[in-house]
Amino acid sequence: MEIRTTTQLANFLQICIDKKSHKNGKLLHAHILRTGLFSDTFLSNRLIELYHKCGRLIKARRVFDKMPHKNLFSWHAMLSAFCKMGDINEAHQLFDKMPERNSVSWNTLISALVHNGSDQKALNLYQKMNQSGFLPTNFTLASVLSACGALKHLTCGCSCHAFATKIGLDNNIYVGNALLAMYAKCGHIQNAVNTFENLPEVNEVSFTTMMGALGETDQINEAFHMFQSMHRIGIQIDAISMSSILGVCARSENNQLGQQFHGLTIRLGIERDLHLSNSLLDMYSKYGDMNSADMVFKNLPEVSVVSWNVMIGGYGQKHEIKKAIECMKSMQRFGLEPDEVTYINMLTACLKSGDIETAHEVFDKMSCPNISSWNALLSGYSQSGKHKETVKLFRRMQFCNVKGDRTTFAVVFSSCASTGLLKGGREIHADSIKIHIDDDLYVASGLIGMYSKCNRINLAKCIFDRINNQNQDQDIVCWNSMMVGLSLNNLDNESFTLFKNLLETKMTPTQFTYATILTSCTKLSSLSHGRQIHAHILKHEKMNQDVVVLSALINMYSKCGDVNDARIVFDKMPTRNTITWNEMIHGYAQNGQGEKGVDLYKQMIKTLKPDAITFIAVLTACSHSGLIDYGVKIFNSMVTDHGVEPLSDHYTCVIDSLGRDGRFDEIEGILDNMDCMNDPIVWEVLLSSCRLHGNVKLGRRAGEELFRLDPCNPAPYVLLANMFSCLERWDDVREIRELMVENKAVKNPGYSWIQHQDGIREFGVDEGYCVSG
Repeated sequence: MEIRTTTQLANFLQICIDKKSHKNGKLLHAHILRTGLFSDTFLSNRLIELYHKCGRLIKARRVFDKMPHKNLFSWHAMLSAFCKMGDINEAHQLFDKMPERNSVSWNTLISALVHNGSDQKALNLYQKMNQSGFLPTNFTLASVLSACGALKHLTCGCSCHAFATKIGLDNNIYVGNALLAMYAKCGHIQNAVNTFENLPEVNEVSFTTMMGALGETDQINEAFHMFQSMHRIGIQIDAISMSSILGVCARSENNQLGQQFHGLTIRLGIERDLHLSNSLLDMYSKYGDMNSADMVFKNLPEVSVVSWNVMIGGYGQKHEIKKAIECMKSMQRFGLEPDEVTYINMLTACLKSGDIETAHEVFDKMSCPNISSWNALLSGYSQSGKHKETVKLFRRMQFCNVKGDRTTFAVVFSSCASTGLLKGGREIHADSIKIHIDDDLYVASGLIGMYSKCNRINLAKCIFDRINNQNQDQDIVCWNSMMVGLSLNNLDNESFTLFKNLLETKMTPTQFTYATILTSCTKLSSLSHGRQIHAHILKHEKMNQDVVVLSALINMYSKCGDVNDARIVFDKMPTRNTITWNEMIHGYAQNGQGEKGVDLYKQMIKTLKPDAITFIAVLTACSHSGLIDYGVKIFNSMVTDHGVEPLSDHYTCVIDSLGRDGRFDEIEGILDNMDCMNDPIVWEVLLSSCRLHGNVKLGRRAGEELFRLDPCNPAPYVLLANMFSCLERWDDVREIRELMVENKAVKNPGYSWIQHQDGIREFGVDEGYCVSG
């Protein structure tokens, strides 16, 4: 009778477990206690399972603690309860107390650790499992490989792959799919492809993983071929696999292909799946096709927070900030509260539109902004030139006890550099040392840039040397920053030496490296150095086709006086952008071949829209070659034909051109309508022309404007005095000299340099001795 009663109670408890009937389960628990059957281990195990299924973890633990006789199933039931409820600490403590364990025990805790993001702890536990002599199951290996992928721990992943092969689990579908995902997350796509091809059996998860991995690495066509293979061999295409291929479409520029896959979802009858619909929204948003995205959105059977977030992000990408704000308001009207992603998308939308104030308002609404949100706002302030506000925001971030990361410090160091804020930069450097992030290569690069721009090149060198000594894996970004810093501080010889040291390492120069060192060659006026760099560029096919590098080469050859070689580089370029054309036009202007510069400008405007720099280049060409009327014509066409507003540099070119020809009436007409009255270069150019032609009236006006703008600059005093002396107006010369002394405007001695076999040597012109070598 007792066995019959126990069996009946067990059956009733199972019904309560299946239906999650907590109330009826409590009644059965009371009956078990009343009838003295609690000592039955089987019934007690069922009670633990009941309370676990009903979410009553404390009651399950009480039952477990009071059990007079526990078996392995009892421990597993309680361990499983803690793991599934996400109480990993209690699960780990219980695991440590278990009198005996089997592979299920280890697998349960390892899987729970991975599920809760404790990937490193999962790998540590897996190592202990192996040391204890337990063989992993296919589920264990799948969890461990997932942890390796999350940590991008390729070495551990390969070790697991080898062990799976050794025990014959590498052909298991779960392990195989986990291997695919691990290699994909570690960026080793070819290994993933090899694993996929060697799997004896594949399913929709295998194909979905591969399509996602290929799409992530921009192997778009290969991902589409994978989808075709999946369809061809008859594997069912479900909402998840279709979402994966839509993610690939979002990375492709072929929006027609995306529309075809949209049509396939309708034909398969899965278009109403919410996850799939959100993928469609994301695809159209990334295409910038918000009309199609809006059509999909309005036909959604159910709208989630994710759906609204995609729409907000899409409008943000198109800089349609008003629509993004309206989306968030509509979302709240429908009873859905914005989450962290909503606010980040709104924040990004505001920043992309340049609306920093609204971005800050959105940021202030966030209950607990994460580091990504802080970094986004910091970057927004920094990129908009509000560098002091960037530093203030960083201080507020510290006050809120938010720990900055490598991006945070890099942005703040950039702002300190832009404003020459050395004191603040040093304080933030100290903050980076406190949290042990100053050794990060990305942060170190920012520090080098900050100290270089604040004219503390020795401190920049110290950081560079320390980083290189501490890090075996050297980073090209730090080398680039150091070369730029040396060049900024007119140490271009040292910059070139550093480049030679770079070539002795295993690192490959980037386009920025070559552009930087070519700038140093240009500043040194060293054609021989420039030719050496060109020879290195020719050895690298990728660099020899890079538009940035080749534009820098054109600039170097032009400024070193070899405009013919500059044109050879220009003609051989596979692609050219506006910068390239500008450099070549300006090269002709600098080398007295203005007619060729103007001809090149005429060719350019047939295919490309000129910018402000283009007009500076071609107006300079006109000025230097005496093409005065044509220069005035181009100047007048800037706004009317090309929509480019003249800047001070454009006025300078035209005034210089007219001044050389003595056409001062036209210059006065330009001055009366000019917006840049406070630009000293304009007045200096005018004063030089007045001196050349003896125009005292306009020359005196130019001089007075220059005295007003910078009374300590000796150049206008000298020019004006020279003009008066040429006209033998000695009283005026004396007046200018006295004014120069009164305003303490001191003329500095000039220097010259020559290229010698030992390097570049500088000479003081007035003193006649060697200054440096």
